Formats: sequence, structure tokens, C-alpha cells
Amino acid sequence: MSILEFDKNHLWHPYTSATHPLTVYPVKRTEGVKIVLEDGTELIDGMASWWCAIHGYNNPVLIKALRDQAETMPHVMFGGLTHEPAVELARKLVEISPEPLQQVFLADSGSVSVEVAIKMAIQYWYAAGRPEKNRLMTIRNGYHGDTIGCMSVCDPVNGMHSMFSSVLPEHVFADTPLCGYADGCTDEDFADFKGKIETHAHELAAVILEPVVQGAGGMRFYSPEYLKRVREACDKHNVLLICDEIATGFGRAGAMFASEMAGISPDIMCMGKSITGGMMTLAATLATKEVAEGISSKGGVFMHGPTFMGNPLACAVASASIDLLLESNWKERVAEITELLCSGLAPCAKSNAVADVRCLGAIGVVELKKPVDMDSIQREFVKRGVWVRPFGKLVYVMPPYVISNLELEALTSAICEVVGLQG
Repeated sequence: MSILEFDKNHLWHPYTSATHPLTVYPVKRTEGVKIVLEDGTELIDGMASWWCAIHGYNNPVLIKALRDQAETMPHVMFGGLTHEPAVELARKLVEISPEPLQQVFLADSGSVSVEVAIKMAIQYWYAAGRPEKNRLMTIRNGYHGDTIGCMSVCDPVNGMHSMFSSVLPEHVFADTPLCGYADGCTDEDFADFKGKIETHAHELAAVILEPVVQGAGGMRFYSPEYLKRVREACDKHNVLLICDEIATGFGRAGAMFASEMAGISPDIMCMGKSITGGMMTLAATLATKEVAEGISSKGGVFMHGPTFMGNPLACAVASASIDLLLESNWKERVAEITELLCSGLAPCAKSNAVADVRCLGAIGVVELKKPVDMDSIQREFVKRGVWVRPFGKLVYVMPPYVISNLELEALTSAICEVVGLQG
């Protein structure tokens, strides 16, 4: 039985039907920014493997870190034990994150880091003698993961989890920010959020949102001034702020963390995706000393403990990835990618099928007027030697930072061609 046949009969891919699966393409190997299929076809990866492979594939520094660690200690439980890879990674995360964030909780994936953040916020207020502060507030068109707690703070109408609404906790949703990235934030822009936090502050443990960039909920960019107002409102009404930097962290939006673009720091921050440069699954939830000490007051312990928490392999690779990023000219390179995406995708705006074209950092988005047919549009991209994975009405790219200018030009040209076929 061929791998494709077995895959079709037994493997269930993300966001697909088990009985009517989408076409999948067998991969032989990866190298640099390319995916090489079994038939020899080379595809320029515009997705950085769902936004995480910022250094491209098969980076020798990351491979060496993985091999060296595998020879001494692939894994050991983190309960009652510690090790240098975890300590070194935590040290680096504290150094590069906003100063108030001092406590590091290592997790397995982005969704788990959000679950951890939610539990931290609720337990903080429980320990403070305010158990009624157990709801969350967020903004519509957000996405925070696919587990139960995460789904409860994803958009309940426009998101992908509406069928689970009867079993999800009910939280408070403010309107989507309509002020664009380059805009300010007027009183009118902030009115709905302001009204809702004033009304519900007595029962809110935290506000959770994706800073500046809303990812899988619609690839929207909103004004940093809006985020600044959110921080001020949380302070005024005694509500914690959780920033979900899983997609935006490690330079993707143009700053190390997108919250920095608003000049604010959260009480709790979630990291994932790019933390290991796409080599290993790992995430982290960072909290301020105030949050950590509040949870731990009166002998309290935080009730969460993933089996693979602090996995030495993942921690070693993450440390190496952060060093690679810091030693590079990543900020200048991301700014250059922004310019190339803007110029390369601009022709798409001429198509009658296109509603909007927008770019920020190493993110380029072409929003269509109608949802795409995934199978057919994917085939068109593969024909042109690029890997782009649209969803809904969105054709977007978040390429590795090491992509060359010529490869990026080929990527944007292919997008313009394929989008032109949608009209």
C-alpha cells in the first residue's frame, strides 16, 4: 500500500473530513526555505510550516543543538528536577520579554500555553479572595487555539468552534477593533470595549487578546493605540491582561513581541510557534512576579503539569533558535520583507476577486471577496512551485525570515497569478 493510500484511509489531517479528505502532497525532505516532494517537485514555503520555521529548514545550528542534547539527556520529568537547558531557556525568555514578566511556565504547545494563562488568571483572583472574578473578556475575530478553554475565547460567531458553544464557558466579547494599524484609536473606536469592561469588571479575571495582529481569526492588523487603551482600561478596572503572542512573537510583526509596538507589557504572555524555530513542539507562559506570588500566597500551588514540560531537547533547540535570531539582523530583514511583500502583492488589488491587500512585518495578506476552493487553489500554487495554504477568504504568507529576495518575488508572483484566476 502506498503512503498516499494509507494516509487517505487512516490519517486524519487538521481541519479536514475523515471521509472526504483534501489532497495531500507527500514530502521527501526539506532544505532551506523549500519543501521537496516525493516526485522531486520543489516548493518555496510561504507558510514557514504554520508560521514557526523562521530560520528555514534543516538549520545546522538547530540540528547540532538537538543532536548534542540527545546524546546526554533527551528527556527527564520536570517535577522535582531541573536542568540546564530549561534554566538557560528561561533566562533568555526573561531577558527578551517585557521586564515585568519574570516567571516562566514551560508547556507543550500554543494551545496549552493559553490554557495555562487562563488558569493562572482565574487562580490569581481565587487566591485573592475574589472567586467571582472568573470570566474572561476578549475581542471578536480572535483565535487562541482549539482546546476547550482556548475555544471559549475564540470568536463564537465567525470562528470555527460554534458547534461547541453549548459546552463552552460564556465569556465577554467586545467588537473587533476597526481602527487599522496605521490609524489612531478614537473614543468611538474604543467605546464598545470601554463599555463592556466597565460593566463586567467585577467578574472579569482577565482580558485576553492577540496584540496588534489577529491571526487565524482573520489576519487583521489593528492600531497599537487600541492595545494601549486596553492596558489602561485593565489597570483602571483591576483586570489582568493576557497577550497571546504565539503567532506574533519572535519578530513576526516587526518587533520582538507585538505588545512592544504599543509600548505596553501584559501581566501574562503566551509564546509558542517560533520559539524553537519550527524544530520541536514547545511553548511558554510568562507571568509577572505579582501574578506568581498572588497564586502562590498562603501556600497555594499552581495546578498544572504537562508530562513533557521542560523537555530538554526542545529547550536546547529553543535556546539555540533565540541565539540565532538575536545574532542576526532580524529587525532589518523583517522590514525588508515587509517592503517586498507590499510591492509584490500590490498587483492583487487590481483583481475584481480581491477585497483587500495588507502587509505588516513578515505577514502578507490578500483577502478575497469569496471563500476559496482549497483543493483547486492548492493545486495551482503547487504548479507554480510554491506552498501557500489559504483558509476561508484569505490567501496569506508568513515566510521564513531567511527567504531570499528572489524566492520572495517568486512567491508573491505566484500569489498574484493564482488570485487572478479567482475573478
